[in-house]
Amino acid sequence: MKRYKRSGYLFSAALATTLLLAACTDDSDVEDGADEGDNGEEAEDDEEAEGEPQEGGDLSIALAGEPDTVDPHGTNDNQSAKARSLIYETLVNHDPETLDLETTGLAESYEQVDETTWEFELHEGVNFHNGEELTADDVVATFDRVLDEDFASEALVLFEMIEDVEALDDYTVQFTTEFPFAPLDSHLAHNAAGIISETAIEEDEADEQNLDIETDGGTGPFEFEEWEQGNSMSFTKNEDYWGEEAYLDSVTYDMVDEDLTRVSMLENEETHVADLIQPNLVDQVESLDNANLLNVPSLSMTYVGLNTDSEPLDDPQVRQAITLAIDNDELVEGIYSGYADPAYGPINEIVFGYDEDIDELGYDPEEAQELLEDAGHEDGIELTLAANDDNPLREQTAEYVQDQLSEVGIDLSIENVEWGAFLEQSGEGEFDMFVLGWGTVTGDADYTMYSLFHSDNLGAAGNRSFYENDEVDELIMDARQEEDEETREELYTEIQDILVKDAPIIYTAFDDHRVGVADSVENFVHHTNGTFELDETYITEETEGGY
Repeated sequence: MKRYKRSGYLFSAALATTLLLAACTDDSDVEDGADEGDNGEEAEDDEEAEGEPQEGGDLSIALAGEPDTVDPHGTNDNQSAKARSLIYETLVNHDPETLDLETTGLAESYEQVDETTWEFELHEGVNFHNGEELTADDVVATFDRVLDEDFASEALVLFEMIEDVEALDDYTVQFTTEFPFAPLDSHLAHNAAGIISETAIEEDEADEQNLDIETDGGTGPFEFEEWEQGNSMSFTKNEDYWGEEAYLDSVTYDMVDEDLTRVSMLENEETHVADLIQPNLVDQVESLDNANLLNVPSLSMTYVGLNTDSEPLDDPQVRQAITLAIDNDELVEGIYSGYADPAYGPINEIVFGYDEDIDELGYDPEEAQELLEDAGHEDGIELTLAANDDNPLREQTAEYVQDQLSEVGIDLSIENVEWGAFLEQSGEGEFDMFVLGWGTVTGDADYTMYSLFHSDNLGAAGNRSFYENDEVDELIMDARQEEDEETREELYTEIQDILVKDAPIIYTAFDDHRVGVADSVENFVHHTNGTFELDETYITEETEGGY
């Protein structure tokens, strides 16, 4: 039997230090010539006061894209997650610095009773934004909704192993899984597991409330206020929050898709935070007098998918040749200006299950040509690569891959496709190759391995490379059912060894999260999973005419 108050996976102190996400103000404004005695004491008192969190103010964030929905069970995109994570809370959380699982969420404690049974004790006295108290019935209603196949939640893959959710009493809820599922608690920390009030769900089902546009069914530190679609989304402080109240009065997301415009807004004090700083604009942000760059390791991999269901990419030799023709180190330096890590496998070092001794294929264009010749393609190959047309990093990745492959006899044409059409067509296997991203936001290898490489998820469900390998399928299922962490790690090492050799995708880069933060903002936390944590954020000063 496992019991949890604080638990999870331990990472190095160096990583924890890297992830201390605070934008610092300048303490250099100290008046010269202060006398000792009373004046000196006053100056010291003032310095101490400046270090105290300050209440009030509206934090403005220039967001790189518009959320699709604030419904936690809606789309699984990152911009929506940034919005709904302010409103909804999960039973357990990942610490943003270490990814340790901890009970800072709605569950006071939890335990794994047996292989397939987990019980969660809820905090008492937690109220939804509609004033109703959180009970186990709300948790049951939440997961009944997300597991309803007719509702067709994009988050279903995270929770489909849950067979039953039952309220044992007002504050105890029991989860039963179809089979032993070791990382259930990691999945329940995903923002798609945000708990909604049963009343709000019933009203939505009766068409009395549209959770896509407005809701009072969350418990979070901020409440949804208004959505001017195409323009802005605003949130106000939850005055009746069950935990420590937020310092900020409100938060406003301004939708600004132009990269340079977000940086200009930061420079001109029109926003406190500029989201998604592109690598080519990093120097500009770092040169600002009124802001700093916040650079955070992420769980997100950019990759080039190879359609293993079509010739000649159904041949592992061809896929290995393509991988060997790509210099990931050069790609990261050239496209990401070094603000990323080269990817040689599907997960990075901050994900449970990562193997630091992975035997990557490496970069060897001569061997790539030999493999292509051995596979009968001495006269070359013609292929098409698709990228979505609103992502400059992915477009640049496509161009770099095109250039590299031309040196080994592969003629690659690029097709830039609108995002919606791109998702639909790649999900149907219409491209030879495509550039896409994936984030292991649960912090556990299962989320990536099962979604991207298991044959249950061919196509739009995640496995857009249409990769099928019976041994990998079996190992993935073994790993997700194994309780012993050391054994799970060994299984993931086996999986990664096979995936590197089979090369169903080209692992290119683990991109960092980069945002520009005004010097007047303290304790701005950019979680490694891509969301913002603003419950302890505060503004130290307002400039004349700014913000």
